[in-house]
Amino acid sequence: MPRIMDYLFIVATIVFTVYGQIILKIRIGKFGSLPAGFLDRAAFLLTLFTDPFILSGLAAAFLASLTWMAAMTKFPISHAYPFMSLSFVFVLLLSGLLLREPVSFPKVLGVVLIVLGTAVAARG
Repeated sequence: MPRIMDYLFIVATIVFTVYGQIILKIRIGKFGSLPAGFLDRAAFLLTLFTDPFILSGLAAAFLASLTWMAAMTKFPISHAYPFMSLSFVFVLLLSGLLLREPVSFPKVLGVVLIVLGTAVAARG
């Protein structure tokens, strides 16, 4: 039987995942679009890999993988994985707040349905 502290692995996975997605979007947006030419693309991607915030987003993805592996030692995947859908909630909220992306009714309804599905799946 998992303890409440075991859920911190899932929470950490969600936090690292959401941070990584948001910071990558914020920082990559500062650099513009991916160029068309192969050499220009390579130079563009190299520039991205030298940005400390982008590196922190990649590190967050790695940490999310580690905390997810730890969660897998504590829970059946059928129980833990539905919680990952909560990242949609946080990404939607933060994309609206930090990136000024539109938060439409269909998006909110979709996220509400995801949360309801997560609650049902987590109890099952």
